[in-house]
Amino acid sequence: MSRVVLVTGGSRGIGLACARRFQAAGDRVAITYRTAPPADFGGRAGTHPLFGVPCDVTEPQAVEAAFSSIEAEIGHVEVLVCSAGVTDDGLLLRMGEVRWARVIETDLTACYRTTKRALGPMLKARSGRIILISSVVAYLGNAGQANYAAAKAGQIGFARSVAREVASRAVTVNVVAPGMVATDMLAALSADQIAALSSRVPLGRIAEPDEIAAAVSFLASPEAAYVTGAVLAVDGGLGMGH
Repeated sequence: MSRVVLVTGGSRGIGLACARRFQAAGDRVAITYRTAPPADFGGRAGTHPLFGVPCDVTEPQAVEAAFSSIEAEIGHVEVLVCSAGVTDDGLLLRMGEVRWARVIETDLTACYRTTKRALGPMLKARSGRIILISSVVAYLGNAGQANYAAAKAGQIGFARSVAREVASRAVTVNVVAPGMVATDMLAALSADQIAALSSRVPLGRIAEPDEIAAAVSFLASPEAAYVTGAVLAVDGGLGMGH
């Protein structure tokens, strides 16, 4: 049965891969974007086009406007994927308040904002799926990414707390924690740099965005109805044991 899915930060990378996978399954998919929409909103024959909504997830009014637009156009959100995120790296002693706050606002506070807005209709319907895109950095840490690691670790505590609050209404809240993924952030690196990063991964390679999307798709599926408060690592073994 076709569902209404919202993927924040769905214009590229992991977010777009998630949106495309839900779209291919026949769902009605909305994506938020801040700078530019994806080049192609269409899909395979017989699928619904993506519904793009410009939205800065750090602005409460923009989030409310985006949800209102989605509800008016395709219906209440039944699956929420929080994928919007940024990095702004720097050693802590050189990290000013603005750099810290920008990452926390985009990667963590926006999850609070969008999850809270999506929950009302889900609780009323006694059905819903919420999936947050965290990172292996949440439990390993990374020099120069104190802001990013804090935000991504915060997502896990947030998701598990909300999962306990809404489980009685059959709404699940889970986290996917990717490792190194072939997105725009890695595209700027040289072949030698990517090889060096790959050598740290037990499986010996960088993930493709669709491999992360596959995990998200599972957690949103009926087969995952008994999974909530979980952190699913999709990191090639990089964070093994954590």
